[in-house]
Amino acid sequence: MKLSRLLATTALLVGSTLMAPLHATIVQFNTSLGNFEVNLFDETTPKTVENFLSYVKDQSYDNNVVHRLVPGFIVQGGGFVYTGQVPFGNVVAKAAVQNEPKWSNRRGTIAMAKIGDQPNSATSQWFFNLVDNQTNLDAQNGGFTVFGQISVQGLEILQQMAQLPTYNFGGAATNIPLRNYTSADFAAGKALTADNLVLIESVFVIDTRVNTAAGLTPVANTLASNGTSEGDSGSGSINWLVLLLLPLAALRLRAAHRS
Repeated sequence: MKLSRLLATTALLVGSTLMAPLHATIVQFNTSLGNFEVNLFDETTPKTVENFLSYVKDQSYDNNVVHRLVPGFIVQGGGFVYTGQVPFGNVVAKAAVQNEPKWSNRRGTIAMAKIGDQPNSATSQWFFNLVDNQTNLDAQNGGFTVFGQISVQGLEILQQMAQLPTYNFGGAATNIPLRNYTSADFAAGKALTADNLVLIESVFVIDTRVNTAAGLTPVANTLASNGTSEGDSGSGSINWLVLLLLPLAALRLRAAHRS
């Protein structure tokens, strides 16, 4: 068993022994580009954090594929798993969670993806805000629920992700970021491997104190109560954040390359 997986399993066991999963506040993302911490707002967005941690406890985010990158906007994962082959496997979605749009979608925050025009439809998929997206996302679709904040080191890793080229393989992978993969590889239909994907290798609890977010200063969302969905606005951002439940295509489709 890999060391990171062993540590993840141990941390989960310890966390579940000390207190209920809802109160586990800091999680670590181990990724193919490096590891970083995310401080969860368990006291102010409890339903969303509890939902997210239920997937963590089930190891649903192990070998999870970062399947969408929109430079200058968001990077998204949580829905698909790499099992050593393509197409990817689907994360089994649980019951949708109630929207909690308390905090603003600012750079470095993590928020839940959901279905257009359905504010309470978030399940397993999440996204990191690469920039301040409050004008677009705080009111749209009832407001996208921000439930945590990334570490400074995590911001550097997000920037690395944002600089990767993206490719259109269809399905949910219309903007999938890839490593060690070129336009020539894409044109030749070269099969993807783990070395090409941005993978969330594991997510696990590292701090179970309930007040670890006390020193953070997230910005309040003041727009969510001013309107609901703006899915038909010119921004088109809801299309990037739609929670796609269909399986990915075989990743050998002929499609345009976007860099």
